[in-house]
Amino acid sequence: MSTIGATTEVRPQEGIFERQLEHIGWALFLIMIGGLALLPAGWVPEGTWLVGVGLIMVGMNITRHRKGIRISGFTTLLGVAAMAAGFFSMAGIDFPVFPIVLVAIGLQILYSVLLSKRGTP
Repeated sequence: MSTIGATTEVRPQEGIFERQLEHIGWALFLIMIGGLALLPAGWVPEGTWLVGVGLIMVGMNITRHRKGIRISGFTTLLGVAAMAAGFFSMAGIDFPVFPIVLVAIGLQILYSVLLSKRGTP
């Protein structure tokens, strides 16, 4: 995966690994959602699925990093935001995660534009 405005060269083995990792991520996501849906109401704290989604996203990026493949800043940000929202929900704290994520995404886009202008003559 690449970030906004970035181009990367992907070697064939990395492409295969990326597809496998994406499939594993989707499999874990579906297993988690199905497993949570099978449990009786009240057994799992509210926000659990958000924590699970965040762990999957961040875990995939950690795996990419350990394999020497460029991580996706966007999915890392979304993963951390999902975990934060889930933990706050579990704790019963009303925290404006979504507006903060929007601001962070906007700042990341602005940063990438400014960074690309700095690199050109």
